[in-house]
Amino acid sequence: MWLRRAVTVPALYPRRALVVGSVLALAVGPVALAPAPDPTPTPAATTPAGDRGTQVYLEQCASCHGVRGQGSQQGPSLVGVGPASVDFQLSTGRMPVSREVSQARRREPVFSAGDISALVDHVASFGGGGPGVPRVAPGNVVSGREVFAANCAPCHGAAGSGAVLTNGWSAPPLYDASATQIAEAVRVGPGLMPAFPGQVLTDRQVDDLTSYVRGLRTERLDPGGNPLGRLGPLAEGLLAWLAVLVFLVAGVRWLGRRAAE
Repeated sequence: MWLRRAVTVPALYPRRALVVGSVLALAVGPVALAPAPDPTPTPAATTPAGDRGTQVYLEQCASCHGVRGQGSQQGPSLVGVGPASVDFQLSTGRMPVSREVSQARRREPVFSAGDISALVDHVASFGGGGPGVPRVAPGNVVSGREVFAANCAPCHGAAGSGAVLTNGWSAPPLYDASATQIAEAVRVGPGLMPAFPGQVLTDRQVDDLTSYVRGLRTERLDPGGNPLGRLGPLAEGLLAWLAVLVFLVAGVRWLGRRAAE
């Protein structure tokens, strides 16, 4: 009987050791076999927590323009475009776009004013210069009209109502543009529009031009009555002649019927 205990009890220890060892192996194994973390930081990991511009750019813009604005097959480079260009495209709702288009149209902005300002600062951090957002002051409307007639009316029309250009492009109407957006367009030349740097148009001339264009949206420049959709003097004159011609033809026919009675 004592011999049986001496044989049976020691036999239990290896079994207990085997069970304990298995449990420890299961507990330690996943940790030991876990892959080492990737030391290469991702763009999201390097985004400062409080940098709203970086966050919005990576979420909404980087897929087309690149993480550092270097551009891609889906979008051009943003390096060197300048704050004025970014603010104009975002504040007029021309960017971002959901698909590739030849000319983006004006619409309601996608981003809030705060997000636009943050994006402007973030894109400016890519470097390269470019025109800054202009500060517009009240100008002389008479001088602005001369600048507009010489540089803007050939495309946008004498009344700023816009016109069709070549290859499906168009010069948009100017009535909804803010003073800052007008000055930005002058400096950066969006689309087919040429840019007018300070050597061509001074800041004072831009102020004058902006004041005149902003006045086009009021009825004070329509002393003759109905603006007729601001089609411009040529089209409005043609409509007037057609109206007079219709009236004359109707009058002649009425007189002819009276004479036949």
